[in-house]
Amino acid sequence: MYTPQAGIFALGTSSHAYLEFDLLDAKKCKEFISTISAIREPRTTTGGVNFVIGFRPELWRNIVPGDAPPGVEGFNQDIKGTEGFVMPATQHDALVWLSGSAYDVVFDMARSVIHDLTGLASLGEETSSWPYKHDRDLTGFVDGSENPTLLDAPTAALLPQGVPGAAGSVLLLQKWKHQTTEWEALPVERQEQIMGRTKLDSIELENKPADSHVAMTDQDKFGNIFRRNMPYGNVEDHGTVFVGFSADQKRLSTMLNSMAGLLTGTRDALTRFTQPFTGSYYFVPSVESLRSLRPDGTSQ
Repeated sequence: MYTPQAGIFALGTSSHAYLEFDLLDAKKCKEFISTISAIREPRTTTGGVNFVIGFRPELWRNIVPGDAPPGVEGFNQDIKGTEGFVMPATQHDALVWLSGSAYDVVFDMARSVIHDLTGLASLGEETSSWPYKHDRDLTGFVDGSENPTLLDAPTAALLPQGVPGAAGSVLLLQKWKHQTTEWEALPVERQEQIMGRTKLDSIELENKPADSHVAMTDQDKFGNIFRRNMPYGNVEDHGTVFVGFSADQKRLSTMLNSMAGLLTGTRDALTRFTQPFTGSYYFVPSVESLRSLRPDGTSQ
């Protein structure tokens, strides 16, 4: 029996840091993965840190071929949609996502992780995020209204037992920058048509437009994704960190193609007010798979 990384389902944390690393020397890829796999939660009385550790799928397959789901690939090419819309590929080699109840502990652990990887990898991207009005993104709408419950989330997010990569997950990580001035200039009724939901109570519109965000990302059509999105940025420059877990990468890639207009010829209306500028896929292996790669082979 394989066990998923607990951080995937650690809801309610208020401080987050996403650290994306690039390997400096391909000959040291095994040492690189081993070092990241050895990360442990801090022993502290002031609050804990949850971890989600993921690797570029091709890198993981190279080191642990028997534990890699077939066909999973990195975000290696830009998605070129209609009207010149582009979702850029900015694939890195590994992700360490830290979350906790207070940013000071997350900050200290992030520094520790970066220090441990000195000489093995460079920090390619660092993003901090935080919740906004409990469960809303910076458009003012509830984010993740169709998210599966924690009881159902493992079925949506995790590869089943008995297959390569069991209890692992495919993670899509993107940063979407909001065009806040243009968005907030719209009347609420127009915002709701673009989203496909009401703003106040997040009720799906009966006659939502075909290009609304809800229609273009319909999980009944593409399959369930467990989302852990969070706002990022500052007052002048901000947006959404999209964090989506799935047992099947095709659900994620088809959703992106739909948003870009590659399925119907019409792109998601929301993409006119928010622009992606990063994109990576990571395979998030099971606890047992990480443990097997630690230098001492221990779990504590």
